Amino acid sequence: MSWKDSLAKNITTADDIAKRVSLSDEEQEKIRQYTEKYPMSVPEYYFNLINWDDPDDPIRKIAIPRTDAFKQDGVLDTSGESSNTVLQGVQHKYRATVLVLTSPACAMVCRHCFRKRFVGKEDTEIAQNPAEVAGYLKEHPEVNNVLLSGGDSFILDNEKIKGWLDAMTQVDTLDFIRMGTRVPVSFPERINSDPELLEILKKAGEKKQIYIVTQFDHPRELTEEAGKSVKLLQEQGIVVKNQTVLLKGINDDPAVMGDLLRKMSSVGIVQHYIFQCRPVVGAMNYFQVPLTQGIKIIDEVYKNQNGLGKAADYAMSHPTGKIKILGELDGKTVFQYKQAKNPENTGKVFMLDSDDERCWIGPDEIKL
Repeated sequence: MSWKDSLAKNITTADDIAKRVSLSDEEQEKIRQYTEKYPMSVPEYYFNLINWDDPDDPIRKIAIPRTDAFKQDGVLDTSGESSNTVLQGVQHKYRATVLVLTSPACAMVCRHCFRKRFVGKEDTEIAQNPAEVAGYLKEHPEVNNVLLSGGDSFILDNEKIKGWLDAMTQVDTLDFIRMGTRVPVSFPERINSDPELLEILKKAGEKKQIYIVTQFDHPRELTEEAGKSVKLLQEQGIVVKNQTVLLKGINDDPAVMGDLLRKMSSVGIVQHYIFQCRPVVGAMNYFQVPLTQGIKIIDEVYKNQNGLGKAADYAMSHPTGKIKILGELDGKTVFQYKQAKNPENTGKVFMLDSDDERCWIGPDEIKL
């Protein structure tokens, strides 16, 4: 059975869940209501990681819509991606980096997804022509790296992945190529069962350094199968990095987050960021941790990490840039632009009054 055949068996409805585990009529109805607006899609592999005897199981929270409420607070474009779009599916927010949306699909639709405005729905925001994107990059030699994302870049057919990599490796000014994918976490079969994909990645990597950026959010996601997929990627000369999202009820315990960072270091995954959860619809009221609490959690995590484990910045991906969340000082929360949409702001520090309920920053609150 191919990986596509496996993916076709994803759990996508309340009825699919009810065939596997016991759900009350109320739970089924609320999941139906949710999936009428936003898709649910969970691979059998990831579904089987859920402990259904635990109503607070973190893996369940990541994959299955909550049934206690469905609030519409929040926004759908949390990073101002529409304002950074220069071609369909192509964003140029930071001088040296271009982000390309290559696919509207994911192996699994995560409940905290910040691109749920299109993931699993449509391709109107997706780049269709690798040659057109390569042409844009050649016209902008200040760009030294490209991020192929989505959705999930690994849900593309091998032919399309090869097409994107062939086009990008021919751009002389690119130092490296990043690919964003969560399949090592949610659907490692995509990598473990496909030697053709690995060969495509290896050949592309002989021309340009390739980085895979994935997202492990809980230590139970780093299974033997997931670890195998990471190892196979590394054997092709690929550097695997990870961006964890701080999520309430999932990894907001220092012991859990600390265990995750240590496990990733043990298999050679380089931690890139620990991101503040964005105020996206469906996540804002369920997964966001207040910033003052997040600072305490991450500080506690760092106390028990080696240098590799605590290399990642606690940060938010904000419409105005990547903002490091530095800590608390005299009743103020201190921030610094690690990277700014306006290059002149990179490195600048600003402070806001500490607020135990603040989970995000409004753009008009920032005074430099």
